[in-house]
Amino acid sequence: MTGITSLEQLVLWAGLFIGLAFGVCGQVTGFCLMRGLKTWWVDADGRKIRAFALAIAVALVGSQALDALGLVTLTQSLYVQPMIAAPAIFLGGLVFGFGMIMANGCGARSLVLLGSGNLRSLLVLLCLGVAAAATLTGLIAPVRLWLQGIGVWSPATQATIPHLVTDLGLSYELARWIVISVLAGGLAIFAFASALFRADWRAVSSGFVIGGLVVAGWYSTGVLGADDFDPAALESLTFIAPIGNSIQYVMLATGLRLSFGVTVVAGVFLGALASALATRTAKLEGFTRPRSILRYAGGGALMGIGGALALGCSIGQGLTGLSTLALGSFVAAAGILAGSALGLRGPFKLAAPQP
Repeated sequence: MTGITSLEQLVLWAGLFIGLAFGVCGQVTGFCLMRGLKTWWVDADGRKIRAFALAIAVALVGSQALDALGLVTLTQSLYVQPMIAAPAIFLGGLVFGFGMIMANGCGARSLVLLGSGNLRSLLVLLCLGVAAAATLTGLIAPVRLWLQGIGVWSPATQATIPHLVTDLGLSYELARWIVISVLAGGLAIFAFASALFRADWRAVSSGFVIGGLVVAGWYSTGVLGADDFDPAALESLTFIAPIGNSIQYVMLATGLRLSFGVTVVAGVFLGALASALATRTAKLEGFTRPRSILRYAGGGALMGIGGALALGCSIGQGLTGLSTLALGSFVAAAGILAGSALGLRGPFKLAAPQP
Protein backbone atom coordinates (compact mmCIF):
# COMPACT_ATOMS: atom_id res chain seq x y z
CA MET A 1 0.00 0.00 0.00
CA THR A 2 2.75 2.39 -1.05
CA GLY A 3 1.74 6.05 -1.00
CA ILE A 4 -1.13 5.45 1.42
CA THR A 5 -1.01 7.22 4.77
CA SER A 6 -1.18 5.33 8.05
CA LEU A 7 -4.70 6.67 8.64
CA GLU A 8 -5.84 5.38 5.27
CA GLN A 9 -4.23 2.04 6.02
CA LEU A 10 -6.18 1.86 9.28
CA VAL A 11 -9.45 2.38 7.39
CA LEU A 12 -8.48 -0.23 4.79
CA TRP A 13 -7.61 -2.79 7.45
CA ALA A 14 -10.89 -2.03 9.20
CA GLY A 15 -12.72 -2.67 5.92
CA LEU A 16 -10.93 -5.99 5.49
CA PHE A 17 -11.83 -7.17 9.00
CA ILE A 18 -15.45 -6.02 8.62
CA GLY A 19 -15.60 -7.97 5.35
CA LEU A 20 -14.07 -11.05 6.97
CA ALA A 21 -16.68 -10.96 9.73
CA PHE A 22 -19.48 -10.51 7.17
CA GLY A 23 -18.18 -13.41 5.09
CA VAL A 24 -17.93 -15.78 8.05
CA CYS A 25 -21.36 -14.79 9.35
CA GLY A 26 -22.96 -15.04 5.91
CA GLN A 27 -21.43 -18.46 5.26
CA VAL A 28 -22.43 -19.89 8.64
CA THR A 29 -25.92 -18.40 8.91
CA GLY A 30 -27.04 -17.94 5.29
CA PHE A 31 -27.98 -14.29 5.91
CA CYS A 32 -29.59 -12.95 2.72
CA LEU A 33 -32.61 -10.80 1.88
CA MET A 34 -33.49 -12.92 -1.17
CA ARG A 35 -33.48 -16.13 0.86
CA GLY A 36 -35.44 -14.39 3.59
CA LEU A 37 -38.16 -13.25 1.21
CA LYS A 38 -38.32 -16.58 -0.60
CA THR A 39 -38.59 -18.70 2.54
CA TRP A 40 -41.16 -16.27 3.97
CA TRP A 41 -43.39 -15.81 0.92
CA VAL A 42 -42.99 -19.25 -0.66
CA ASP A 43 -42.11 -21.64 2.17
CA ALA A 44 -43.88 -19.83 5.06
CA ASP A 45 -40.67 -19.79 7.11
CA GLY A 46 -39.96 -16.27 8.34
CA ARG A 47 -36.76 -16.81 10.30
CA LYS A 48 -34.37 -15.32 7.76
CA ILE A 49 -36.51 -12.29 6.99
CA ARG A 50 -36.84 -11.68 10.73
CA ALA A 51 -33.03 -11.83 10.94
CA PHE A 52 -32.87 -9.14 8.26
CA ALA A 53 -35.42 -7.04 10.17
CA LEU A 54 -33.32 -7.37 13.34
CA ALA A 55 -30.21 -6.32 11.40
CA ILE A 56 -32.00 -3.16 10.24
CA ALA A 57 -33.02 -2.37 13.82
CA VAL A 58 -29.48 -2.86 15.16
CA ALA A 59 -27.92 -0.86 12.32
CA LEU A 60 -30.46 1.93 12.77
CA VAL A 61 -29.99 2.35 16.52
CA GLY A 62 -26.19 2.05 16.40
CA SER A 63 -25.71 4.35 13.41
CA GLN A 64 -28.01 7.05 14.75
CA ALA A 65 -26.27 6.84 18.14
CA LEU A 66 -22.94 7.55 16.43
CA ASP A 67 -24.53 10.54 14.72
CA ALA A 68 -26.17 11.80 17.92
CA LEU A 69 -22.83 11.62 19.74
CA GLY A 70 -21.23 13.72 17.02
CA LEU A 71 -18.83 10.97 15.94
CA VAL A 72 -20.17 10.86 12.38
CA THR A 73 -22.50 13.05 10.32
CA LEU A 74 -24.78 10.72 8.40
CA THR A 75 -26.23 13.55 6.32
CA GLN A 76 -22.82 13.70 4.59
CA SER A 77 -23.23 10.15 3.28
CA LEU A 78 -24.23 9.21 -0.26
CA TYR A 79 -27.74 8.30 0.82
CA VAL A 80 -28.88 11.75 2.00
CA GLN A 81 -29.20 13.58 -1.31
CA PRO A 82 -30.26 17.26 -1.59
CA MET A 83 -32.57 16.22 -4.42
CA ILE A 84 -34.42 12.91 -4.63
CA ALA A 85 -35.09 11.31 -8.00
CA ALA A 86 -37.74 9.00 -6.57
CA PRO A 87 -38.89 7.45 -9.89
CA ALA A 88 -35.33 6.51 -10.86
CA ILE A 89 -34.48 5.19 -7.40
CA PHE A 90 -37.65 3.08 -7.25
CA LEU A 91 -37.09 1.78 -10.79
CA GLY A 92 -33.51 0.89 -9.91
CA GLY A 93 -34.68 -0.98 -6.83
CA LEU A 94 -37.32 -2.79 -8.88
CA VAL A 95 -34.75 -3.91 -11.47
CA PHE A 96 -32.29 -4.92 -8.74
CA GLY A 97 -34.92 -6.92 -6.86
CA PHE A 98 -36.00 -8.86 -9.94
CA GLY A 99 -32.35 -9.48 -10.89
CA MET A 100 -31.67 -10.73 -7.37
CA ILE A 101 -34.33 -13.40 -7.79
CA MET A 102 -32.98 -14.33 -11.25
CA ALA A 103 -29.44 -14.72 -9.89
CA ASN A 104 -30.60 -16.52 -6.73
CA GLY A 105 -28.94 -14.00 -4.42
CA CYS A 106 -27.64 -10.45 -4.14
CA GLY A 107 -24.05 -9.31 -4.66
CA ALA A 108 -23.08 -9.86 -1.05
CA ARG A 109 -24.58 -13.36 -1.04
CA SER A 110 -22.81 -14.15 -4.33
CA LEU A 111 -19.46 -13.25 -2.73
CA VAL A 112 -20.22 -15.60 0.16
CA LEU A 113 -21.27 -18.39 -2.20
CA LEU A 114 -18.16 -17.89 -4.31
CA GLY A 115 -16.05 -18.31 -1.18
CA SER A 116 -17.89 -21.60 -0.58
CA GLY A 117 -17.00 -22.86 -4.07
CA ASN A 118 -20.07 -21.84 -6.08
CA LEU A 119 -18.63 -20.89 -9.47
CA ARG A 120 -22.05 -19.74 -10.74
CA SER A 121 -21.64 -16.79 -8.40
CA LEU A 122 -18.42 -15.82 -10.17
CA LEU A 123 -20.39 -15.20 -13.36
CA VAL A 124 -23.01 -13.23 -11.41
CA LEU A 125 -20.35 -11.04 -9.82
CA LEU A 126 -18.54 -10.37 -13.08
CA CYS A 127 -21.77 -9.39 -14.84
CA LEU A 128 -22.87 -7.30 -11.86
CA GLY A 129 -19.57 -5.44 -11.65
CA VAL A 130 -19.31 -4.71 -15.36
CA ALA A 131 -22.95 -3.63 -15.61
CA ALA A 132 -22.60 -1.39 -12.54
CA ALA A 133 -19.48 0.29 -13.96
CA ALA A 134 -21.16 0.74 -17.34
CA THR A 135 -24.16 2.37 -15.64
CA LEU A 136 -22.15 4.61 -13.32
CA THR A 137 -19.43 5.84 -15.66
CA GLY A 138 -19.66 3.88 -18.93
CA LEU A 139 -21.91 3.42 -21.92
CA ILE A 140 -25.18 3.39 -19.99
CA ALA A 141 -24.31 6.40 -17.82
CA PRO A 142 -26.18 8.92 -20.05
CA VAL A 143 -29.37 6.87 -19.68
CA ARG A 144 -28.91 6.80 -15.90
CA LEU A 145 -28.42 10.57 -15.79
CA TRP A 146 -31.53 11.10 -17.94
CA LEU A 147 -33.65 8.88 -15.67
CA GLN A 148 -32.33 10.61 -12.57
CA GLY A 149 -33.54 13.92 -13.97
CA ILE A 150 -37.18 12.77 -14.06
CA GLY A 151 -39.49 13.65 -11.15
CA VAL A 152 -36.78 15.21 -8.99
CA TRP A 153 -37.99 16.50 -5.62
CA SER A 154 -36.06 19.02 -3.53
CA PRO A 155 -37.25 18.99 0.12
CA ALA A 156 -37.04 22.22 2.10
CA THR A 157 -34.93 20.50 4.76
CA GLN A 158 -32.58 17.52 4.75
CA ALA A 159 -34.18 14.54 2.98
CA THR A 160 -34.53 12.32 6.06
CA ILE A 161 -37.54 11.08 8.01
CA PRO A 162 -36.66 12.98 11.24
CA HIS A 163 -36.28 16.26 9.33
CA LEU A 164 -39.79 15.79 7.95
CA VAL A 165 -41.14 15.09 11.44
CA THR A 166 -39.67 18.37 12.70
CA ASP A 167 -42.33 20.10 10.58
CA LEU A 168 -44.74 19.10 13.36
CA GLY A 169 -42.91 21.48 15.67
CA LEU A 170 -40.64 18.96 17.38
CA SER A 171 -36.94 19.43 17.94
CA TYR A 172 -34.70 17.39 15.67
CA GLU A 173 -33.35 15.15 18.44
CA LEU A 174 -36.83 14.39 19.76
CA ALA A 175 -38.06 13.68 16.23
CA ARG A 176 -35.04 11.46 15.58
CA TRP A 177 -35.55 9.25 18.62
CA ILE A 178 -39.32 9.02 18.14
CA VAL A 179 -38.73 7.76 14.59
CA ILE A 180 -36.01 5.36 15.78
CA SER A 181 -38.22 4.02 18.56
CA VAL A 182 -41.10 3.37 16.18
CA LEU A 183 -39.07 1.81 13.38
CA ALA A 184 -36.43 -0.12 15.35
CA GLY A 185 -38.94 -1.12 18.02
CA GLY A 186 -41.41 -2.37 15.43
CA LEU A 187 -38.74 -4.34 13.56
CA ALA A 188 -37.42 -5.90 16.78
CA ILE A 189 -40.94 -6.87 17.86
CA PHE A 190 -41.58 -8.40 14.44
CA ALA A 191 -38.33 -10.37 14.68
CA PHE A 192 -38.72 -11.73 18.20
CA ALA A 193 -42.47 -12.36 17.94
CA SER A 194 -41.64 -15.73 16.36
CA ALA A 195 -40.74 -18.58 18.69
CA LEU A 196 -39.00 -20.33 15.78
CA PHE A 197 -36.79 -17.29 15.27
CA ARG A 198 -35.98 -16.98 18.96
CA ALA A 199 -34.94 -20.64 19.03
CA ASP A 200 -32.66 -20.32 15.97
CA TRP A 201 -29.32 -19.02 17.26
CA ARG A 202 -27.96 -18.64 13.75
CA ALA A 203 -30.80 -16.36 12.69
CA VAL A 204 -30.68 -14.26 15.86
CA SER A 205 -26.90 -13.90 15.86
CA SER A 206 -26.80 -12.99 12.15
CA GLY A 207 -29.17 -10.08 12.76
CA PHE A 208 -27.02 -8.68 15.57
CA VAL A 209 -23.70 -9.28 13.77
CA ILE A 210 -24.63 -7.88 10.35
CA GLY A 211 -26.39 -4.89 11.87
CA GLY A 212 -23.36 -4.25 14.06
CA LEU A 213 -21.05 -4.42 11.05
CA VAL A 214 -22.97 -1.59 9.39
CA VAL A 215 -22.28 0.51 12.49
CA ALA A 216 -18.64 -0.58 12.43
CA GLY A 217 -18.38 0.58 8.82
CA TRP A 218 -19.64 4.07 9.70
CA TYR A 219 -17.21 4.21 12.63
CA SER A 220 -14.29 3.06 10.51
CA THR A 221 -14.71 5.67 7.79
CA GLY A 222 -16.18 8.45 9.92
CA VAL A 223 -14.00 8.20 13.03
CA LEU A 224 -10.88 6.24 12.12
CA GLY A 225 -10.76 8.02 8.78
CA ALA A 226 -11.32 11.50 10.19
CA ASP A 227 -8.33 13.34 8.75
CA ASP A 228 -8.52 17.14 8.91
CA PHE A 229 -6.77 17.47 5.56
CA ASP A 230 -7.92 14.38 3.65
CA PRO A 231 -10.86 12.67 5.39
CA ALA A 232 -12.10 9.30 4.17
CA ALA A 233 -15.44 9.24 2.38
CA LEU A 234 -18.19 8.44 4.88
CA GLU A 235 -19.49 5.00 3.91
CA SER A 236 -20.34 1.57 5.25
CA LEU A 237 -21.43 -1.77 3.82
CA THR A 238 -22.56 -1.66 0.19
CA PHE A 239 -21.70 -3.91 -2.74
CA ILE A 240 -22.66 -2.50 -6.14
CA ALA A 241 -19.94 0.06 -6.89
CA PRO A 242 -17.36 -1.78 -4.70
CA ILE A 243 -17.72 -4.99 -6.74
CA GLY A 244 -17.17 -3.02 -9.95
CA ASN A 245 -14.23 -1.20 -8.34
CA SER A 246 -12.78 -4.52 -7.20
CA ILE A 247 -12.80 -5.87 -10.74
CA GLN A 248 -11.08 -2.71 -11.95
CA TYR A 249 -8.54 -2.91 -9.13
CA VAL A 250 -7.64 -6.50 -10.03
CA MET A 251 -6.90 -5.36 -13.59
CA LEU A 252 -5.37 -1.92 -12.92
CA ALA A 253 -3.99 -2.06 -9.39
CA THR A 254 -0.84 -0.07 -10.19
CA GLY A 255 -2.93 2.85 -11.43
CA LEU A 256 -5.66 2.81 -8.80
CA ARG A 257 -5.86 3.61 -5.10
CA LEU A 258 -7.16 0.87 -2.81
CA SER A 259 -10.48 1.78 -1.19
CA PHE A 260 -12.54 0.78 1.84
CA GLY A 261 -15.21 -0.85 -0.36
CA VAL A 262 -12.68 -3.00 -2.21
CA THR A 263 -11.17 -4.29 1.03
CA VAL A 264 -14.66 -5.13 2.29
CA VAL A 265 -15.36 -7.13 -0.88
CA ALA A 266 -12.06 -8.99 -0.52
CA GLY A 267 -12.77 -9.64 3.13
CA VAL A 268 -16.23 -11.10 2.48
CA PHE A 269 -14.82 -13.56 -0.05
CA LEU A 270 -11.88 -14.55 2.17
CA GLY A 271 -14.06 -14.84 5.27
CA ALA A 272 -16.55 -17.09 3.51
CA LEU A 273 -13.71 -19.18 2.07
CA ALA A 274 -12.06 -19.62 5.46
CA SER A 275 -15.38 -20.51 7.08
CA ALA A 276 -16.29 -23.00 4.35
CA LEU A 277 -12.90 -24.70 4.62
CA ALA A 278 -13.02 -24.77 8.42
CA THR A 279 -16.52 -26.29 8.48
CA ARG A 280 -15.75 -28.61 5.55
CA THR A 281 -18.71 -27.27 3.60
CA ALA A 282 -16.68 -25.95 0.66
CA LYS A 283 -17.77 -27.58 -2.58
CA LEU A 284 -17.09 -26.70 -6.20
CA GLU A 285 -20.33 -26.17 -8.11
CA GLY A 286 -20.91 -25.04 -11.68
CA PHE A 287 -23.49 -24.98 -14.45
CA THR A 288 -25.14 -28.05 -15.92
CA ARG A 289 -27.23 -26.35 -18.63
CA PRO A 290 -26.61 -23.41 -20.99
CA ARG A 291 -29.94 -21.69 -20.25
CA SER A 292 -28.94 -21.35 -16.61
CA ILE A 293 -25.84 -19.44 -17.68
CA LEU A 294 -28.06 -16.88 -19.42
CA ARG A 295 -30.32 -16.58 -16.39
CA TYR A 296 -27.53 -16.02 -13.87
CA ALA A 297 -25.68 -13.63 -16.18
CA GLY A 298 -28.88 -11.67 -16.80
CA GLY A 299 -29.63 -11.54 -13.10
CA GLY A 300 -26.16 -10.22 -12.34
CA ALA A 301 -26.43 -7.56 -15.06
CA LEU A 302 -29.85 -6.42 -13.83
CA MET A 303 -28.51 -6.13 -10.29
CA GLY A 304 -25.59 -4.03 -11.50
CA ILE A 305 -27.78 -1.69 -13.54
CA GLY A 306 -30.56 -1.48 -10.96
CA GLY A 307 -28.20 -1.08 -8.02
CA ALA A 308 -26.34 1.76 -9.74
CA LEU A 309 -29.63 3.52 -10.50
CA ALA A 310 -30.97 2.98 -6.96
CA LEU A 311 -27.66 4.08 -5.37
CA GLY A 312 -27.32 0.75 -3.59
CA CYS A 313 -28.30 -2.87 -3.19
CA SER A 314 -30.23 -4.93 -0.65
CA ILE A 315 -27.39 -4.30 1.82
CA GLY A 316 -26.32 -0.84 0.63
CA GLN A 317 -29.81 0.66 0.64
CA GLY A 318 -31.74 -2.00 2.55
CA LEU A 319 -29.45 -1.85 5.60
CA THR A 320 -26.81 0.89 5.39
CA GLY A 321 -29.06 3.42 3.67
CA LEU A 322 -31.99 2.80 5.98
CA SER A 323 -29.72 3.31 8.97
CA THR A 324 -29.36 6.96 7.87
CA LEU A 325 -33.18 7.36 7.75
CA ALA A 326 -32.77 8.88 4.28
CA LEU A 327 -36.00 9.19 2.31
CA GLY A 328 -34.33 7.86 -0.84
CA SER A 329 -33.33 4.66 0.95
CA PHE A 330 -36.95 3.92 1.84
CA VAL A 331 -37.91 4.45 -1.81
CA ALA A 332 -35.11 2.14 -2.95
CA ALA A 333 -36.04 -0.52 -0.38
CA ALA A 334 -39.66 -0.40 -1.56
CA GLY A 335 -38.47 -0.91 -5.12
CA ILE A 336 -36.28 -3.86 -4.15
CA LEU A 337 -39.19 -5.50 -2.33
CA ALA A 338 -41.51 -4.88 -5.30
CA GLY A 339 -38.99 -6.34 -7.77
CA SER A 340 -38.48 -9.37 -5.54
CA ALA A 341 -42.23 -9.87 -5.31
CA LEU A 342 -42.47 -9.79 -9.12
CA GLY A 343 -39.90 -12.56 -9.36
CA LEU A 344 -41.40 -14.72 -6.63
CA ARG A 345 -45.14 -14.24 -7.12
CA GLY A 346 -47.75 -13.32 -9.72
CA PRO A 347 -47.66 -13.39 -13.54
CA PHE A 348 -43.92 -12.64 -13.75
CA LYS A 349 -42.96 -15.33 -11.26
CA LEU A 350 -39.67 -16.99 -12.17
CA ALA A 351 -39.19 -20.72 -12.09
CA ALA A 352 -36.91 -22.07 -9.39
CA PRO A 353 -33.29 -21.64 -10.53
CA GLN A 354 -31.54 -24.71 -11.90
CA PRO A 355 -27.76 -25.13 -12.04
